[in-house]
Amino acid sequence: MITLDQARTIISATRAKGREMGLKPLSVVVLDAGGNIQAFEREDGASPGRFEIARAKAYGAVMLGMGGKAQMARAEAQAYFVNAVNGAFGGRVVPVPGGVLVKRDGVVIGAVGVTGDTSDNDSDAAVAGIAAAGLDAEP
Repeated sequence: MITLDQARTIISATRAKGREMGLKPLSVVVLDAGGNIQAFEREDGASPGRFEIARAKAYGAVMLGMGGKAQMARAEAQAYFVNAVNGAFGGRVVPVPGGVLVKRDGVVIGAVGVTGDTSDNDSDAAVAGIAAAGLDAEP
């Protein structure tokens, strides 16, 4: 499981990486392996709708067992599959980079969703945050 302290570390380090990279204001959510919210922060200046986007990026990652980059590739190759998945999950999946699986010893223990800048930049910031917590990332 992802502890609250680990979630806070992930969020803090993700935000710090975003500032280091000069990114737009970020919103960061950490979900546990069941898709439940462990922690969330929205930086000053980030639009309020960013919570749902961050959560949907992370939710898709944890529910499908694949990071946002793999989801996007799957969506491009098999749009019907991703549409069906999104229907099954009530429209709660955003299959783009920025949804990153969190693993420990090869086992999925949660996911991080980041939004605010480009999807690739969001993903890079999330990976840095996960590493700062001593966990493994699968973007």
